[in-house]
Amino acid sequence: MKNEKWFKVGKTSELAKSELQEVEVEGHKLAFSYRQGKFGVISGECLHAHGPLGKGTVNAEGYVVCPWHAWMFHHQTGKARPEIPAAVPRYDLKEEGGYLYINPEPVTEAKHAPHPQSPLGRENVRQSGPLRVLGISATNMNHDAPPRFSTSEELLSAALDQAKRSGAETQMIKLRDLKFKACEGYYSIDEKACLWPCSITQADPSDELAKVYEALVFWADVVLIATPIRWGNASSLYYKMAERFNCIENQTLVADKTLIQNKVAAFIITGGQDNVQAVAGSMMMFFGELGFSFPQFPFVGHSRGWASEDMENNRNYVKGSEDLHEQAGALAERSLALAKQMVGKK
Repeated sequence: MKNEKWFKVGKTSELAKSELQEVEVEGHKLAFSYRQGKFGVISGECLHAHGPLGKGTVNAEGYVVCPWHAWMFHHQTGKARPEIPAAVPRYDLKEEGGYLYINPEPVTEAKHAPHPQSPLGRENVRQSGPLRVLGISATNMNHDAPPRFSTSEELLSAALDQAKRSGAETQMIKLRDLKFKACEGYYSIDEKACLWPCSITQADPSDELAKVYEALVFWADVVLIATPIRWGNASSLYYKMAERFNCIENQTLVADKTLIQNKVAAFIITGGQDNVQAVAGSMMMFFGELGFSFPQFPFVGHSRGWASEDMENNRNYVKGSEDLHEQAGALAERSLALAKQMVGKK
C-alpha cells in the first residue's frame, strides 16, 4: 500500500525561485526542480557514481545534468535519454495552502542500463611468469619522414635490451603513438568523482590510455619512464599521462585499495637543458605516491647544460656514449634485482 505520509518542503513561492536544488527527506537526498511552471522531484543520487544530482544543472531539454560526470536524467520523469534504458526514482508532490509537500515513497524504481564491466575493474593479481619490464617513452619526437632521434628513447631501448638479456619480458609504450584525452579534473569536483577505472576510459572505448593502465597496473613488475627535459621539466606528454594517473592514486583514499603492489619504478632523463635532478625528484615523488618503490640510484640523467644549445652535438654524444648505454642497462638490472625480491622470485 502506498505510503501517504507527506513532508513539507517549504513555501511554493520560495521554492519556485530555484531551478534545481538538493532537498533531504528522511535522510535521502532528492533533486528538487522547478522549470517552465512545473515542479519535479527525482532521486538526488546519480546511478553512475552516486553523484549529487541536486547540485547539478538543468539543460534546455529538461534533463538534470550530474555535476560529476554529466549523466542526465529528466527532471520530472527521472528517465535517462531515450537511447539509454536507465532511470532514477521519481517522487510525488502536492501543494496545499501555499506549501509544497513530498511523499517520501518513490513512485518508480531505479533502472540501471546494462553495460559490460571494464576489464580494468578486475582484481589485480600478478600472473605467473618471468619478471616483466614496461618502458614508457614520453618524448614527442616522431619517427616518420624525416625520422628524428630521441636521446631519452635511445637510452630506454638500451635499458629494455639489457632487461631482455637478463631473462625479463619487455614492452615499450610510446605515448606519442596513443590517442588519449587530457585529465578532465574530476578530482577537483569531489574525490569520489575520480574513479578507477578512469571515468574518461569508461566513457570512451577508444581511449588508448587504457593500454598504459593495463600494462602499468596489471602487467609490469618494473616500469622505466624516459622523458626529455622541456624548459626545466619533464615533457608535456609525461604530464598529460601523469594527470590521468590520479584515478590510480585516489583509490587509496576513497576505496582503501592500493592498486600498485610490489612494483618498481626508475627513470631516464635527458635534455639539452639542465635540471635533471629536479625532474627526477618530481617524478620520484609522484610515482612514490602511486605506490612504486625505487632501486638504489633510481635514475639515469644526461644534460650538457643550459649553455649547450648545440643539439646535434648532444644527440651525437648520446649515440656514441657507451657509458650512458651501460648506465641505462645497469638501471634496468638494479630495478630487476629489487623487483625480484618484492615478488618473491628465486
